[in-house]
Amino acid sequence: MRIVSFNANGIRSAASKGFFDWFAAQGIDCLCVQETKAQTEQLDDAVFRPQGYQRFFNNAEQKGYSGVAIYARQQPDQVIDRLGWTPFDREGRYIEARFGNLSVVSLYLPSGSSAEERQQFKFEVLAYLTPIFSEWLKNGREYVLCGDWNIVHTAKDIKNWKSNQKTSGCLPEERAWLDLLFHQHGWVDSYRHLNPSGEDYTWWSQRGQARAKNVGWRIDYQVVSPTLRPKLRASSIHAEPKFSDHAPHVVDYER
Repeated sequence: MRIVSFNANGIRSAASKGFFDWFAAQGIDCLCVQETKAQTEQLDDAVFRPQGYQRFFNNAEQKGYSGVAIYARQQPDQVIDRLGWTPFDREGRYIEARFGNLSVVSLYLPSGSSAEERQQFKFEVLAYLTPIFSEWLKNGREYVLCGDWNIVHTAKDIKNWKSNQKTSGCLPEERAWLDLLFHQHGWVDSYRHLNPSGEDYTWWSQRGQARAKNVGWRIDYQVVSPTLRPKLRASSIHAEPKFSDHAPHVVDYER
């Protein structure tokens, strides 16, 4: 089973750069998209309806902002797009497709880089999600949490570690939250499990020549339930061709 996570930074923009042509050639079972930046009625063109896939969207109330989606070969048993907290839900940051005992989630955590107010909202989101993630580990289901988490975890996940210690996405409090999930709760970072010494990135600033110089951050993850750890087979990050300021993250699972 092949699952892909991709922050499109505008699904229409990514489509214009050939993303769906690439998608069609990858043998993908489930695609999780973040930052669609579109309303569903704006995505009626055939390019957004690849043959053989069901598609599901959770759009932000604010047009042209945020939004997540799932494309799936198999019809889900259930699709959920609300967690129950209005400030989070209205921004279109979560959608979950359930296939039997497996849940595939497309998740887009906030960035705090634009203003202190947004950083505080980001901390509120992390606190809100903590007990939810804990409950998911106990409910008997298996989860693949795909998405742009907007947090690096370790020095291997960012080119300029020391100079970003006070930058949103690399703050000690944010990284401590990932420590809690991975080291105490038992969630598994699929990339790091499969690439213990890997230093690949999934996002590059659009300023200067960050991408050309590979001055990047790994902030896009597929985080999985502990029971899925033995089923992880391969992980790859596709920096080229360029469809967005993020790169698609592909993970193969044993069926």
